[in-house]
Amino acid sequence: MRTRRSTTELLVLLLLALSLALFLTACGKSGTPPPKGPKAKDLPSYQVATGVDLDSPTFRSAKSRGRLIVGTKADQPYVAAQDPATGYYSGFDIEIAKMMAASLGFGADRVEFKTITSANRETSLQNGEVDYYVGTYTINDNRKKLVGFAGPYYIAGQSLLVRRNDKSINGPQDLAGKKVCSVAGSTPYQRIVSNYPKATAVAYDSYSVCVDNLISLQVDAVTTDDTILKGYAAKVPDQLRLAGQPFSKEPYGIGVPRGDRTFRLALDDAIVAHEQNGDWQRAYDSTLGLSGVPAPPPPPVDRY
Repeated sequence: MRTRRSTTELLVLLLLALSLALFLTACGKSGTPPPKGPKAKDLPSYQVATGVDLDSPTFRSAKSRGRLIVGTKADQPYVAAQDPATGYYSGFDIEIAKMMAASLGFGADRVEFKTITSANRETSLQNGEVDYYVGTYTINDNRKKLVGFAGPYYIAGQSLLVRRNDKSINGPQDLAGKKVCSVAGSTPYQRIVSNYPKATAVAYDSYSVCVDNLISLQVDAVTTDDTILKGYAAKVPDQLRLAGQPFSKEPYGIGVPRGDRTFRLALDDAIVAHEQNGDWQRAYDSTLGLSGVPAPPPPPVDRY
């Protein structure tokens, strides 16, 4: 009798647990989007140049050590993200970095990626910690005083990420009375506060928290560069979408040591070559293109 009661109790508990799991799955409104990313087998490969020789201290240093060291981000899905389990980096910016390496004569197996925070980008280039940096790095005049830039290879812009079934937001003109989330102190957050005062600006420490709150109906939109938002949309395209057109311009460049003009111009040449042979388009389609947003035209390279 004791055994029978125990079995019955276990069955009841199991049924309750299953019911709860089904309920939570059906709700589908909470939790971070799953840790998806572009699969290595689906990414393009790039022809590695031979006989490359540059009168460049950066190039000579890399050639001497036998590998390139590339700075990047690690927390931007489908742009530049690192798998915590394997250490593998993937995303559009990672593909750009691999293209550059191939043009310099380095295969992907001779590229070492290194996570560098935004605050340390200039220092890492100045002290030779990395050979170049690819990671949503906007070109501007103040930064040009500290480092050099090849490119731009992409023009990003502040945009809006909303729930796919929300048709009330189709651009910044629709933000009155809406809760809009961004990272505290960031330029996108400040732009919402100053330019769209009828919106309610909400700030957190990371965009992943903003996206969590968007999915769980706590905010109405998330705003930052469209590249970052496309990455989140690519993770759960059935739940999230980008709304409207970008409303700022952020030219992304490849950071290089400021005094190494030869190296910078070699990367400019590489960007143009990979745009012309279709590599750039293939890289976009296999990463950010999974968001459902088609690639914009590549911008002209600014050789200064």
